Formats: sequence, structure tokens, C-alpha cells
Amino acid sequence: MKVLVIGGTGTIGKAVVKELQGRHTVVVAGHASGDVQVDIANPASIEKMYQAVSGLDAVVATTGTVHFAELSAMTAELYEIGLKSKLMGQVNLVLLGQRYLNEGGSFTLTSGLLSHDPIRAGSSASMVNSALNGFVKGVAIELPKRLRINAVSPTVITESMPDYGPYFRGFEPISAERAALAYSKSVEGAQTGQVYRAGW
Repeated sequence: MKVLVIGGTGTIGKAVVKELQGRHTVVVAGHASGDVQVDIANPASIEKMYQAVSGLDAVVATTGTVHFAELSAMTAELYEIGLKSKLMGQVNLVLLGQRYLNEGGSFTLTSGLLSHDPIRAGSSASMVNSALNGFVKGVAIELPKRLRINAVSPTVITESMPDYGPYFRGFEPISAERAALAYSKSVEGAQTGQVYRAGW
């Protein structure tokens, strides 16, 4: 298969690329590096990316930004970061990408465990992750061309603990390599409309 990994230069993305590249042709999309560049918050940039990469069998998204802050410090503008990037960025990858994927292809999006296990300062992530899970379940019954869609919901990643550890006291992290297995299950499996938990 030909697999496009968006965010393939990031922590989870690199592990997904490593997991898949031995069996598939992997194209890496990054914000400023990779085989092709994309800004997922910009639909025109997404369209340009798809036009540059033809014959895709799978799209994996391991990217998207949310803002972590106590509720008292949050503003509508800070919530918009997650809504425009992680949520609508991935939604637009599907809306635009359904025309480009081959028959029987698949999308794999990334949500996260905060949809079910909230933390202080994580309300934006909880909101966005929950919305992504609902989107995946909702569109799975409508996608054309026998296309499939799933989400991977990882716990905090070991390699990210230096940055996110203070937010996730008491959580047991998993390696990016272990999280990548869930993406492989989505890409190479047959299920659709699923949210695969990774490490929780």
C-alpha cells in the first residue's frame, strides 16, 4: 500500500513511519519538513498536499495542536487553537481526502485518552478528542468507495514526558513504538468506525 503519514516527523509519527515502511510505501508529510509539506489548519494547504501525492491507499494523521491551561486562563481564542488544528485539521483531511484515496482505502486519525480521563488544564484536549471520536463513528457509515476510518487514542507517550509529564502525574506512559502498533492495526486491518485505545 501507499500510505501518507501526516505528522510523520513528530514523536508518534516517526514511530508509525518506522512500523509501516518495511511493508508499505510511506510518504511523510510535515509542517516544515518531510516528503511534502502541509498546514492542516489550512484547507488549501491540505488540497495542495493531496494533489502532490497520488495513488494513496491510506492516510494516517498523527498531528494537531491543543492548548493546555487552567480553565480560568482559557479564552475562546485559546480553545480555537485546538478546534482549528487538531479537530478541524483532521476533519478536513477526511473531507478533502475522500476524493483522493483509492477504493477501499482508509483514514486513521489521532484523538487521545483525555476524552475519557480528564486532567487539570486539559479541557481543550478533552473536548477535541471527544469530538474526533464522535466524528470517526459518525462518518464511518457514510464514507464512499468502501473507505474505512478509525481513530487511535493514545495515553501520554514516554518520549513526550519531559514536556507533558507535569500534566500527567499518575499516568503510565507508553513508548511511541508501542502506540504505533494501533496505527498499524487500523491501516492493515478491516475494521471501521473504531477508536483504538493505546496504552489505557
